[in-house]
Amino acid sequence: MKSPVWKRPVWLRVAAVFGALFGLMTIREGGAVLFVDGAARVAAGDYVPFVLWFNFLAGFAYVVAGVGLWFRQYWGARLAIAIAAATLLVFAAFGLHVVSGGAYETRTVVAMTLRSTIWIVIATIGWRAISRDLTPQPLESKP
Repeated sequence: MKSPVWKRPVWLRVAAVFGALFGLMTIREGGAVLFVDGAARVAAGDYVPFVLWFNFLAGFAYVVAGVGLWFRQYWGARLAIAIAAATLLVFAAFGLHVVSGGAYETRTVVAMTLRSTIWIVIATIGWRAISRDLTPQPLESKP
């Protein structure tokens, strides 16, 4: 049986809320650069399109993972792990882009490092908290 919200580990609640809010901010900021021809696009400088599109689309997954973790769902923890892994793969592809001489902004390196770290931490917190629910409990023996 799932525990009530107030009995859930505090770190799981923090991770869930932070992940969902981070997703909403990511959607807003990425969408401003992708779809609005204005100050956000100019300020973005030499952004790397595939990184921007990945982050924008991943923002929706961030929100879904946050909801799943809030409700202590196994799939929420698995989605957080998938987000962390996909972010690391895109970061590696970005590294290849940089090494091959592609234009980029230094803040993209910082942002991808931050995103990777955040989702590794969220995935770890989610997995540890939710996997405890899945661990079979020993039967109590009667005297």
